[in-house]
Amino acid sequence: MSINCAAVDRLIDSMSFTQKVGQLNQRLLGWKSVERNAAGRLVASDELKQEIDRWGGLGTLYGLLRADPWSGQHWGNGIRPEERTEAIAVVQQTVLERGAHGIGVLLSEEAPHGHQALGGTVLPTNLGLGATFDPQGVQEAEAAVAAELAASGIHIALVSGLDIARDPRWGRYEECFGEDPLMAARMCEAIVTGMQGEHRSKVGHGGVAVVLKHLAAQGEAVGGRNGQSAVLGPHDLHEIHLPPVAAGVRAGALGFMAAYNDIDSVPCCANPWLLKDYLRDQLGFDGIVMADGLAVDRLEDMAGSIPAAGRAALLAGVDVSLWDEGFTRLEEYADDEQVVAAVDTALRRVLELKAMFGLLPEDGADTAAIAMPSADAIAQATADGREQAKRMAREAITLINDGQSAATLDDIRSVIADAQAGPVIVAGPFADDFGCFLGDYTAPLPADEQSSVYRQLVARLGEDRVLLAAKPSDAPADQWARASTVVFVCGSTSERSYDSEFDDNGAAKAVTEYGATCGEGVDLSDIRLPWRQDDMLGEVAALTTAPIVSVAVCGRAHVLTDVLERSAVTIWAGYAGQYGPQAVADVLVDGADMSGRLPVTLPAYPAAIPVRYNDRQSAAHVYKDAAEPILRGFGYGAGSLAAVTFSEMHADTQSHPGEVLVQVTAHADDHGAAGAVNLFAHVSGGRRIPRLAMLVDSVYMDLNAGERRDIAFHVPCDRLRDVGDGQVQVTCTLDGDSTHTVTATLTGEY
Repeated sequence: MSINCAAVDRLIDSMSFTQKVGQLNQRLLGWKSVERNAAGRLVASDELKQEIDRWGGLGTLYGLLRADPWSGQHWGNGIRPEERTEAIAVVQQTVLERGAHGIGVLLSEEAPHGHQALGGTVLPTNLGLGATFDPQGVQEAEAAVAAELAASGIHIALVSGLDIARDPRWGRYEECFGEDPLMAARMCEAIVTGMQGEHRSKVGHGGVAVVLKHLAAQGEAVGGRNGQSAVLGPHDLHEIHLPPVAAGVRAGALGFMAAYNDIDSVPCCANPWLLKDYLRDQLGFDGIVMADGLAVDRLEDMAGSIPAAGRAALLAGVDVSLWDEGFTRLEEYADDEQVVAAVDTALRRVLELKAMFGLLPEDGADTAAIAMPSADAIAQATADGREQAKRMAREAITLINDGQSAATLDDIRSVIADAQAGPVIVAGPFADDFGCFLGDYTAPLPADEQSSVYRQLVARLGEDRVLLAAKPSDAPADQWARASTVVFVCGSTSERSYDSEFDDNGAAKAVTEYGATCGEGVDLSDIRLPWRQDDMLGEVAALTTAPIVSVAVCGRAHVLTDVLERSAVTIWAGYAGQYGPQAVADVLVDGADMSGRLPVTLPAYPAAIPVRYNDRQSAAHVYKDAAEPILRGFGYGAGSLAAVTFSEMHADTQSHPGEVLVQVTAHADDHGAAGAVNLFAHVSGGRRIPRLAMLVDSVYMDLNAGERRDIAFHVPCDRLRDVGDGQVQVTCTLDGDSTHTVTATLTGEY
């Protein structure tokens, strides 16, 4: 929908200062805006009515459909999929009826890996999506999520993507696409294009506006402590943390969320260089900046008071608050010319976004004519989302160890397929667990959609063949002796219970002994597998001579050294989403290929962290008690394109001005293959210490059996050159394979 600027001007001129401030607030928790009457129908709550009356309207409403332990919404009391139309209608009609200008309310929802609502699609978390190295696949998956949101009457999707995984102690590590800025940038571009369409073509037409979070450098917080200081220089800020931001702007993102952390003491929510000079002036961003939940109020110590905190955030470039009181106190600055001007600027951005969704009254109309959700459209979009979730779960599965003992994965598959072989024992704390695959920010799923690795193997092999032993003592010694295969499901979980304690922003405040071990608020000082799982695996190994397949369900880069040593095969599954258990069974029983690659570096020791492939100095042979601190490197995937050979690699610096063209020929064997081919570079000859390696391009391929294909990597020179004159030498390597390396020299002034 085109924006009628004159109509927006008239609205702004007609509004009081209080009404303007109200349009910038997102204070109310959406699930508290409706309640059930005696007949069980949804009606507007007094809290919603009071909020509208206070401001003469409502700007943005957060989480109307959200369901999870923090909100307290579940299948017994929350808004079910078939009730979404009713809930949206109640809220929008109440806002139009009680508001002063006939303006509808923007509805925002959490969608970090699918819609966080009852019946919503649950994709793998970003760490799992990052393992696919497949931006096109992510774009298609996010388009399906956006279709579900739009069909449900939602306008804004709050989506993680900007954070870079720098320290595995950080609980929100699972929300990162990985440790590489180029891949994170491509994934952010995929999110925006999938959800908003090319050139924002789907916004208001089957798509939603994306608010990318979190801006910026939240993954760099000292010690992996959530929301704390990021201590880094301008080069690392621009090279590691800002590429996804620039990619989001290029793709047309309509929003960014300012993060909790500070950068060199300046809070992101009060950083005019970040939110104005860089984001708007340098990149040309024209959408809204939203604060993270209660982040404005956290500025109180810096600003001196809650009202001053609101003023500081507004003047720094925040347009919309989230749950804060600070923005509600902007009324106190009605005589402050700076605040008045900034309120009008932010208001214009909010109203222009509302215009895209038909939330403003047309010329001559008293109120907006808001289209209501369609139950059929919701059902179709949800079904499409489920198919995308299945596909992405399969792509996320990564083989990180094969044939550690005499048995290989192919050997184990043959044994599993042999109905006359001994029992398959599914062991480990997550053997019969579903929630471990889902990650944080996930609504509860109905019982008939829940599964586990154990249940999936029973469904395929039969109850007589598959035994469950969450603890080694759960199976008798004779069964361990007879076992043909052991599947050990280990890792971590972000699942919260409905009796968990939470901070005021929804982060985990306290978890039980066997509760969440990852997710927001669950920063850890020890990244070994929790609950002494290494010891448990040792007990299992002592009980049986059967080959062990370990399935690591992880939301952070846990230390898996013991797991790899004791397992014939190790599969890394990230948090693969609601279809994670099926994807694991597809690999073990159906022989599905594994195209995943590690999106992060796995450390070999718990204290030898952080380690990243793109550090400037190697951590090898530094620690005298941990000479080789890396267990598996970034991009590792033993199953990725295993059936492909490469030849005829060469570099061309002449044919395409401004870039290095690297070409190589791929040849699939008689099985075919799919997966990402990654090109890394090391640059020498500049004015700064070079990174050990940089991912400079990645191409996702799907080769038929016997197919030969030429692959071209296009590497912009500005990704390789340092500041200064002279020449640099660039060594490009295909997936760390020293047999496929080419060197190019870039000369001249740059």
